Amino acid sequence: MSTIRILFLGDVVGEPGRSTVIEQLPVLKEREQVDFIIVNGENAAGGRGITPKIAIDLLRAGAAVITTGDHVWDQKEIIDHFPTEPRLLRPLNYPPDTPGQGSVVLETDKGKVAVMQAQGRTFMQPPLDNPFTLAQAEAERLRADGVGPIFMDFHAETTSEKIAMGRVLDGKVSAVIGTHTHVQTADERILPGGTGYLTDAGMCGPEQSVLGRNIESVVWRFKSNMPTRFPIAEGPVRICGVIVDVDAESGRCLEIRRVSELFGGE
Repeated sequence: MSTIRILFLGDVVGEPGRSTVIEQLPVLKEREQVDFIIVNGENAAGGRGITPKIAIDLLRAGAAVITTGDHVWDQKEIIDHFPTEPRLLRPLNYPPDTPGQGSVVLETDKGKVAVMQAQGRTFMQPPLDNPFTLAQAEAERLRADGVGPIFMDFHAETTSEKIAMGRVLDGKVSAVIGTHTHVQTADERILPGGTGYLTDAGMCGPEQSVLGRNIESVVWRFKSNMPTRFPIAEGPVRICGVIVDVDAESGRCLEIRRVSELFGGE
């Protein structure tokens, strides 16, 4: 049985997060014997969106696919980059005429690997089409095309919506991993149908922060209810994500484990 090992890193936040990820990706790939890397880059540009240059830098560092989320369009120049870079994904439940695509299939030494992404609707803006029906249809299409390993990044706010997506896609994809909340959960498991699941992969950003942002600014906002800027925090960076081992033929998840490492600390 041939196994493919996939590393997925959660939301990369600002310059501290992306510089650490770019520096550490080759190290993690070699140390963990990773075959395929996926990175969520939707907060990589100053905490909001991603630019073409940052996308190129992440791909050159070793990412095979970059996923995004609700901040995908915050950097306007990225819109024209989508048609030229199929490895950069936006949620598949945008209207069909939206630039870019919500899934991609890549060839590897161990066969085809598909990555797909959808965005939740509960407490999320902008409201998009039903992610459950569209994700299920896309997973079935990919499997019918002969793809075994299928990885799903579900960018959503609530745990209930993420868990429900895991159940809907159980047995249809290799893994359903949540993003968006920036807090890594401890509920990794393999569902009965063979799908690896984790509610949220966490973030790659400053450890001493509030979701990657300056602590004082965020606390002041909660205490005062007054508008303010939320600059990216500084200091040691924690890289969070997940590693899944997948049967390269059947697409069944064989093992899932969390990744959480601090860089720049003592």
